[in-house]
Amino acid sequence: MPLAVYLLGLGIFAQGTSEFMLSGLLPQIAADLGVSIPDAGLLISAFALGMVIGAPALAVATLRVPRRTALVAFQLVFVAGHVAGALAPGYGLLFASRVVSALAYAGFWAVAAATAVSLVPPGAKGKVLSVVGTGLTLATVVGVPAGTVLSQHAGWRTAFWGVAGLTVLSALSLLAVLPAGRATGTELPSVRREVAGLARPALWVSYLVTLLTFGAAVVTFSYLAPLLTEVSGLPEGWVPVVLSLYGVGGLVGVTLGGRFADAAPLRTLALGGGALTLASALLALTAGNLGITVALVFVLGLTGYAVNPVVQSRVFLLAPDAPTLVPAVNTSAFNVGIMLTPMLGGLTIDAGFGFASVAWVGAATGALALAVTAWAAVLQRRGVRGPAGDAGAAGSSGEAGVADSSAPHVRSTASRSAVSRAAASRASVPRDSGSSSVAPRTVTSRAVVPPARPAATAAPCASSAASTSSTSSVTSPAPSAHATPSDPACHPAC
Repeated sequence: MPLAVYLLGLGIFAQGTSEFMLSGLLPQIAADLGVSIPDAGLLISAFALGMVIGAPALAVATLRVPRRTALVAFQLVFVAGHVAGALAPGYGLLFASRVVSALAYAGFWAVAAATAVSLVPPGAKGKVLSVVGTGLTLATVVGVPAGTVLSQHAGWRTAFWGVAGLTVLSALSLLAVLPAGRATGTELPSVRREVAGLARPALWVSYLVTLLTFGAAVVTFSYLAPLLTEVSGLPEGWVPVVLSLYGVGGLVGVTLGGRFADAAPLRTLALGGGALTLASALLALTAGNLGITVALVFVLGLTGYAVNPVVQSRVFLLAPDAPTLVPAVNTSAFNVGIMLTPMLGGLTIDAGFGFASVAWVGAATGALALAVTAWAAVLQRRGVRGPAGDAGAAGSSGEAGVADSSAPHVRSTASRSAVSRAAASRASVPRDSGSSSVAPRTVTSRAVVPPARPAATAAPCASSAASTSSTSSVTSPAPSAHATPSDPACHPAC
C-alpha cells in the first residue's frame, strides 16, 4: 500500500476526531455556554450540514486543481475554523465555526477518496478505502477519548487546539509525499462527465443505504456520554474508556468490512446492518444495565463501521466514470444521516423519553436501511440500467454470482471494437422482429450494445439492440478480454 494512502488516513484521523469528539464534550460545552445538552448536540448536526453542502460543491469547484493543492488548502481552512471555535465566546460563533470546518473536511474527504483509489489497482478499491477509513475509526479509538480526557481536565477548548495542531502536521506530511501538479499523461477531469455519472438510479439507492446505515450507527454514539452517566450509572471518569471500546469495535468492523467489501458487498451490508439494528434495539431495552450496555457499545462500533468500506467502494463500481463527484455525494449522504438522526434523538429526549430513546431511533433507522439494501439487491439482480443504457446496478463479481452488469459488455466489446467497425457493413444475422439484418454494432459514449447472438437466444435483447444501434459510435477505451460475446452469461441484464 502506498505511503500516501496512510497519510491520507492520518488526515482523516485528525479531522475525524473533531467530527465525533463532541459526543464526549457535550456536557462540558453545554455547561460552559449555558445551553441544554440537546442544543449542544445540534453542533453535531451543524458539522454534518457543512459536510452535506461542502462535499459535492467543493469537489466540483476544485476538480481541475491539483489534488495535493486542494487537500492542503482544505486542511488549512479546517485549522482556521478550529482556532475560531477554540476562541468562540458564545454558542453562535462556535456553531458557525463547526459549519466552516465541516465544509473544509468534506472537500478533503472527497478529494482524499478519489486520490486513494487512483493509487491502487481497480480490484483493491474496497481495501484502500478501508485503510483511509481506518483513520476515522482510530479517531474514535484514540482521538475521541483523548478529547474527552482533555475536556475533563483542561476544558473542551483544549481539545479544539489539539485537533488544529494535529491537522497542521497532517498537511505538512501530505506536502512532503504527494507530487505537485498533475500526473503526466492523465486525462483532464471533466465536470460534464462527472455530473453525467450521477444519472444512475441504482447509485441513488446506494446513497440512501449510506444515509440510513450511518445515521443508524451515529445517533446512539452522539448521546453516548450522557446515556452512560445518566442511565447506565457509569462514573464520568470512565466515559473515555467506554468510548475507546466503541472505537476498538469500529476498528475490528472496518477491517472486516474492507476484507469483504469487494467480494460480497450487499451480503456484508445486510449482515452488518441487521446486527446494528438488533444491537440498537437491545441497548434501548437494557440501557439501565451497565455491563450489557458496555458490551453493546463495542458491538455498535463493530457493526456500524463494518458497512463503511462497502457503502464507499460500491459507488465507485456503480459510476467509475465520475471518481470525484460520485464519492463526494456519498459523503453528503453520510452526513445527511449524521445530521438528521441526532436531531431526531434530541427531539425524543426533549419529549421526555430519556437518553435511552436515541437507541430506538437507531433501531428504526437501521430497519429502514435493511429494507433499502434489499431493494438494491433486487435492482442488481435485475440489472437495472441508467438512462444511457449502462448498468446502474453494478456490483462485485462475487456478490451472489451477479457481476457488474455493464462491465462484461464494455470489456468484451472494447477489445474488438476495431474489428466490429470494419465488419459492420457486411454483418447480417436473423432477428425476431423480421428484419433481415442488424445495424452495425456500436460503442456509445455511455453504453455498449450487446453483440448479436443466434436467433434462438437473441430475442430478449432484440429490442434493446435495435433501440441503441443508431447511436453514434466513439472510440473504446483500453482493450481487455474477459468474456466471449456469444456467451449468454455475458448478458445478465437480458
